[in-house]
Amino acid sequence: MAVGTTGVAYAQDFCGGIGSNGQWIGGDETASDISTAADFQEQMALVLGGNNYVSLFTLSAPTDVRIEAQGRGGGDPVIDVYDAAGAMVVSDDDSGGDGASRAELTLDAGTYCVTMRSFDAAPMTGFVRVGRYEHEALTTGFSDGGYGDGGSTYCDSSTLANQLPFGTPMTGTANDAPYWRFTLDTAMPVVITAENSDADPYITLYSNDGGYIDENDDWDGLNSRLELMNPLEAGNYCIALTALSDSTLPITLTVEELDVEAAMRGLYDRAEAAPPLDGSYPVTALGELKTRQRVDLQNSATATWYSFDVYDGGLVLAEAISVNGEGDPYLVLFDDLGRQIAYNDDTNGLDPLVTARITTGTYLLAVGEYGDGAGSPVRMVIERYVPAR
Repeated sequence: MAVGTTGVAYAQDFCGGIGSNGQWIGGDETASDISTAADFQEQMALVLGGNNYVSLFTLSAPTDVRIEAQGRGGGDPVIDVYDAAGAMVVSDDDSGGDGASRAELTLDAGTYCVTMRSFDAAPMTGFVRVGRYEHEALTTGFSDGGYGDGGSTYCDSSTLANQLPFGTPMTGTANDAPYWRFTLDTAMPVVITAENSDADPYITLYSNDGGYIDENDDWDGLNSRLELMNPLEAGNYCIALTALSDSTLPITLTVEELDVEAAMRGLYDRAEAAPPLDGSYPVTALGELKTRQRVDLQNSATATWYSFDVYDGGLVLAEAISVNGEGDPYLVLFDDLGRQIAYNDDTNGLDPLVTARITTGTYLLAVGEYGDGAGSPVRMVIERYVPAR
């Protein structure tokens, strides 16, 4: 086993640049050829909060490959696999069981990059293992065989799948119906939902040729939802369905046209994107931030938005405090072009604090609530600091 400190590929442009700071999983390029390796190759790495760890491997011939990641303790790794051009081949969160990641698929000869990150962006020590099917697995996988084809985490035109009529909910268990296929006659944005929180559904969308498109685990509690705002082209698509809690429970799956305007409003409500300042979405204008402003509000799961103006560069600090100690607020700061420049949830206990260097312009600040503290009173302070002269 290699520890993530050697074999760094700094000078190379692997996987479209994704692997430029990656490490060969076998220690060097030759030893990282999984097609000829006598056994699996493995690395241990420390993943700092919000960062990715990148492992590289090669294949000298088309090979059935198992790629896994497992965190120590309560770590919850997520893996993304990219080909030499930087196109995502597969992504997985929990297919290894117990929070571990696992993907089994046939890959052509070439160089590949595996990125490992922590699902909740917390620091994590994890293991990455790449091997062939006959090599010992790192993870247990789903003992119920929910994928239905020996553990494959993707589907394509050759996969036996149930037909999912457009706009009509269909129900089945992940054991009995691990794959669903739908057809679009014209290009359109779509939304796919999988509902039964007791089963904890997980959905992954693929094109007809098996190309990865997107995935979701917990959108609404433990239910899954995929919103594809960029229209999908006309054609056939395949959904891989798994249940992370109980694969014997029925899951209701629906695909229908997405209301893009409502979806955008949902992004603003969750502070995942900055709303426009044209009055079409509620934003309270605080005017020029000269030194310090305080705002009291009843916090909500729907984000509350404020804008403020800055006429000189410097530093902005914003803090939100749960007045009764029962809330769990978060803060997100955007510039007027919609770029997120700061986010924080828990700095002082459950209270957030964000700081950011700023220039002249208008900024948007969102405050929202996690968990069950919706309606808790919050006191927010925004302060501006200027450079010393």
